[in-house]
Amino acid sequence: MKLPWNKESDATADSADPDTTETAETSVDTDDDTDSTPVRGSSTTPGKGRPTPKRREAENRRRGPVAPPPTNRTEARARKKEIKKATPKADRKARSAELKAQRLEQRERMMAGEERYLMPRDKGEVRRYARDIVDSRRNFVGLFMPFAIVLIVVMFLPNLAYFSTPLLLVFVIFAAIDGYILGRIVNRRVRERFPDTTDGGFRLGWYAFTRAMQVRKMRAPAPQVSAGDEV
Repeated sequence: MKLPWNKESDATADSADPDTTETAETSVDTDDDTDSTPVRGSSTTPGKGRPTPKRREAENRRRGPVAPPPTNRTEARARKKEIKKATPKADRKARSAELKAQRLEQRERMMAGEERYLMPRDKGEVRRYARDIVDSRRNFVGLFMPFAIVLIVVMFLPNLAYFSTPLLLVFVIFAAIDGYILGRIVNRRVRERFPDTTDGGFRLGWYAFTRAMQVRKMRAPAPQVSAGDEV
């Protein structure tokens, strides 16, 4: 039974009930949404429940276990045979032909004097200039290889074997004199062309002497100048 003085309070209660119901429903919906979908704009990423693997561990997992290196030559040969058996014959031939072609190309470029393919002792403008000086001269020490062959033949002839020792001594003396003169010439001209170089003295003279001892066609890199040319 409604009393006259309770009308105002009942109206207030009635008007408050829908709002309260809507608020409760909204809170339930919000809780559901929060449980199902992460809030946008949040800087916190939910965890995966496991630690992130390191890069090395992931690569090892993809590649599988790596065989330990061989401990002796027998094991190394056995492993090489296994790899050879596992590789098809056509692939081995193709790989061998490719490597051979690469080696030939590198040798050709080295003989042509390309800086990239030269040995460390032959690299640099100073060494190139020293080679040109040696190749432009006719050196007595260049007769070393032909003389060695003749000396070996003479040693097997009883009548001429007696003269082999004095002949060898004379040749060594003349070769030493020629090598000394060649070394002085190369060092002097290198100092004139490259005054700031640190490559000189005995090392440069020995480099020129050892190149001059070789037969012209067997020199590496190949001569870029002819005998008698001005360098």
